[in-house]
Amino acid sequence: MSPARMSKVESGVRTVLAFNEAFNRHDVAGMMQWMSDDCIFENTAPAPDGTTYSGKEAVTRFWQDFFRESPQARIEIEEIFGLGFHCVMRWTYSWVDSTGVQGHVRGVDIFKFKDGLICEKLSYVKG
Repeated sequence: MSPARMSKVESGVRTVLAFNEAFNRHDVAGMMQWMSDDCIFENTAPAPDGTTYSGKEAVTRFWQDFFRESPQARIEIEEIFGLGFHCVMRWTYSWVDSTGVQGHVRGVDIFKFKDGLICEKLSYVKG
């Protein structure tokens, strides 16, 4: 792989790592700085197809509501790798519900990049 091509792969992985760090801080503005204006986010719920949010405003609103409802949300990266204009991240999402019970699910996100920003984030969970 050429150094220029490797740089693009690494750039995508670095972008996703920065996005996830902001997620774990519950910093929506920090997350959204890594997403394009025309971004698409496909959530995991409701099963089986999830809900798709289109555009920065709708995606921002989703994350604001999400963190309000899940104030202890955290994603731990299990594995991450880049493939051209895509990045795949395997993760464990953990939370504490309103009764104090801890829970977690494992899943995968597939990211797509345009002009150095995340333009698509598709999320999948193990059933």
